Order: sequence, then structure tokens, then C-alpha cells
Amino acid sequence: MIKKKNLTRVLGLGLAAGLVLTGCSSAGGDGDGDSNGGDEGESKEISIAVFNGWDEGIAASELWKAILEEQGYEVELEYADPAAVYLGLTEDDYDVTLDTWLPITHATYMEKYGDKLTDLGAWNDEAALTFAVNEDAPIDSIAELAENADLFNNEIIGIEPGAGLTETTEEAVIPTYGLEDMDYTISSTPAMLAELQSATDNGENIVVTLWRPHWAYDAFPIKDLEDPEGALGDAEGIHAVGSNNFETNFPEVNEWLTNFEMSSDLLYSLENVMFNEYDGDDYGPIVEQWISDNQEYVDGLTAGSGE
Repeated sequence: MIKKKNLTRVLGLGLAAGLVLTGCSSAGGDGDGDSNGGDEGESKEISIAVFNGWDEGIAASELWKAILEEQGYEVELEYADPAAVYLGLTEDDYDVTLDTWLPITHATYMEKYGDKLTDLGAWNDEAALTFAVNEDAPIDSIAELAENADLFNNEIIGIEPGAGLTETTEEAVIPTYGLEDMDYTISSTPAMLAELQSATDNGENIVVTLWRPHWAYDAFPIKDLEDPEGALGDAEGIHAVGSNNFETNFPEVNEWLTNFEMSSDLLYSLENVMFNEYDGDDYGPIVEQWISDNQEYVDGLTAGSGE
């Protein structure tokens, strides 16, 4: 079960993330390839856009913040919802984001903005959208949900309205499995986790929209419902995506992120120390300790940097 103090942290992060930064500290410059480093060389100021409530992205961003600062960069993490991030990347408000799910979850954004972005490739190819329920729930498949809706208070608990998971649920899962009569609550990831915590504490059935990798699978006694129709899509890749000028502005970082790979087991271990075993939101010391414990892996992420 998730610790009470960690739930407080999650809710606090959700409230803080609502105060969306607008990218005023961006290193992107005016979009002509001349960022803060000018023509003298690569810029050393870089902004990483982080999706509100998406913990794998927060973990990866904090990791790279620590790595890049060790390499002499000034790094700003800026929280925003996906729609604002993708638009901001096209306008050089942000330099890069590490949490683009393809080919399904964020496909709409990439179709709209992709010609003005730089896809640096997938760093994890084991991601998946899910419907999760308490592990002792009486059903094992989304196909059984409609006829057992009353056992789940006739409600599906969702996350943010701008999330790709929300779009997939509305446009694919609900019509595919005839769930139109159920109440689909769209709120936020912290609110969804709070509902999951409450149901767990009270021994109640619950169904939530979730995704792997996510630390909730280690914190709560939950299981995924089978998706026999494939409405949630196959496994996806988590990509780093930069602004249109990212390779020009940050050639060294571009090379590192293009070669970046992280297994789900490693990601889970980082998420767990950040979100389960820690009750604050200053992740710097926590990430530094994780780096020390995984030094060989981390050193390999910037191999060939010339140091």
C-alpha cells in the first residue's frame, strides 16, 4: 500500500504543477538556431518540459537534470500539460521533453506538431496503457466490466483531460466494450491515485485508467484487466522529443538522448526511491544517491563526451 506521506506528496505535486510555468527561462532562443550560447558554441542552458502527473517523465527528467548539471549545463524543469508542452516546443518555449508515448498515446500531438519537432527516439519500449482494478476484483477483463459495472460503483476513474490515455479511453475503450452507461470521471493523476488509495483502504472495488511503467503497481494491490479487443493499443515506446532546432542548439545532448536507453526495471527502481520511499519534493539528493548506486549505467549515458 502506498504510504500516507507519499499520497500527500502526490497531491501537493498536483497542486503545484497546476501553476504552469510558461517557459520564460527557455534556452531555445528565437528559433533561428542561435540560442543562449550564440555562435560561440553549444548552449549550456536547457529547459526540460515535464508532463504534470506523469511520474516516469518526472523520474527521467530529474535523472537527466542531475546528469547534465554534472556535465556543466544549467537545467530548468518546467511542468505543463501535454498540449502546452508540444505547442511550447514548437515555439522554443521548451527545449526537450522525455515523455512522448508513441505510436498511440501522443499521436495526435505529433500529427499536429511533428514537422516542427525532433524525435530523438525511444528510450523505453515497454510502455503500455492499462485499465487497472484491485487485485481481488471479481473480473479479469475489460470485456466483463459493463455487466459488472455496479460492483465498481458504475464508475471509471480517469486522469487529466489532455492526456492521450483519456482520449484513447473515450474514443476507443468505451465504445469498443460498451461502457457508455458507466460514469467516466476525468480529473487528474493525483486525484485518481487518491481514489485508488481510498478504495484500497476501504477494501472496495475500483477501476482506474493507468499505465506501465508506474510506481503504483508496486504501491497498491492492483492488477491489469485484459484487453482482448486491443482497444488500448500495443506496447509503446517512450520517446525524447526536442524542438525543431534541438540538434543544432544542443548537439552533445542530442547525441546522448538519441542513444539513451532505460529498462522498466531500472525505471521502477528510480521511481520507487523518489515516490515511495521519500516524502518530499526536492529530488536532487535522492537522485544523486540512485546515481551512485547505479554509477556504471549512468556513466554509460554520456560515454564519448570527451571527458
